[in-house]
Amino acid sequence: MPKRILQGTVTSTANAQTVTVQVVRRFKHPVLQKTIKKSKKYRAHDEAQVFNVGQQVFIRECAPKSKTKRWEVMTEEMLEQHNQQRAEAAKLQQEVEAQRHAEKEAAN
Repeated sequence: MPKRILQGTVTSTANAQTVTVQVVRRFKHPVLQKTIKKSKKYRAHDEAQVFNVGQQVFIRECAPKSKTKRWEVMTEEMLEQHNQQRAEAAKLQQEVEAQRHAEKEAAN
């Protein structure tokens, strides 16, 4: 199962190797059609303690690290690796679509 990745703002660095990240999501109310903003705070593991309050960070799901920590802050290497995997998957998907299109053209 793929790991979820969220983007948010660091709101607290009070604990050792832990940051609190506030993630804001916007959506339209189904009846009123008004844009609603909801936020949720996640506690994420920051082993190197390099992130400060106010920074924008990406967090991803991980195995539980403590009672409240189920997320880890993504470093530059993790982000590069994630982007490479997404690019490879997109390229593979594009090749599959091209092959399907060619098969349909050959059948007609």
